[in-house]
Amino acid sequence: MERLQKVIANAGIASRRKAEELIKEGRVKVNGKVVTELGVKVSGNDQVEVDEIPIDKEEPIYFILYKPSGVISSVSDDKGRKVVTDFFPMIKQRIYPIGRLDYDTSGIILLTNDGEFSNLLQHPKYEINKEYIAKVKGIPTKEAIRKLERGIQLEDGKTAPAQVKIMSMDNKKNTAIVRLIIHEGRNRQVKRMLEAIGTPVLKLKRERYAFLDLSGLRSGDARELSPHEVKQLRALASTKHR
Repeated sequence: MERLQKVIANAGIASRRKAEELIKEGRVKVNGKVVTELGVKVSGNDQVEVDEIPIDKEEPIYFILYKPSGVISSVSDDKGRKVVTDFFPMIKQRIYPIGRLDYDTSGIILLTNDGEFSNLLQHPKYEINKEYIAKVKGIPTKEAIRKLERGIQLEDGKTAPAQVKIMSMDNKKNTAIVRLIIHEGRNRQVKRMLEAIGTPVLKLKRERYAFLDLSGLRSGDARELSPHEVKQLRALASTKHR
């Protein structure tokens, strides 16, 4: 017997927290009856429905995608633009991205149908490092870099300390290549951090997610994560848990 919200999360419908909201809103049925209490447990023999649709107990799957620029980090787009799930036409399971990358940002993004795993990696308290390479307009000063390393004040609060390194500079074009490592995942965070020190982003790529990188992948390529990689990611999150 497992808690209803865990079963919904494991089916890839939503994170466990979102599943709890679905239950409270009366959108979940067990064996034809609406359930609004969070303590309910179900077995494999129970029929669970979300918004009148029975959930499938799918095997969890995990992918890494080298997202090109100009692709939406979503399962659909009302403007008809290309989305990350378009790169998986042969996958029958309902997969979705873990977190997001901006439309014009390229690089690593993970996709899964495992809601619990997705929630684990996205929660700020687990501090999963993400490495970005940014081409910026202007050349950051040493003091500006120190601000990023200490944490910089944005409109939605101060950022956690970042690891920052200037990889190269072009004095003629007044541009620089900057590497940032952060563990937070706020909306447009890297762009806003670099704008805040006066060096707006011209181009941005996520090179690394935890220990995963883009080795062997070209833009638009994807591969399935190995069971060992999935286990490592779970272990990494649990060791960061405070």
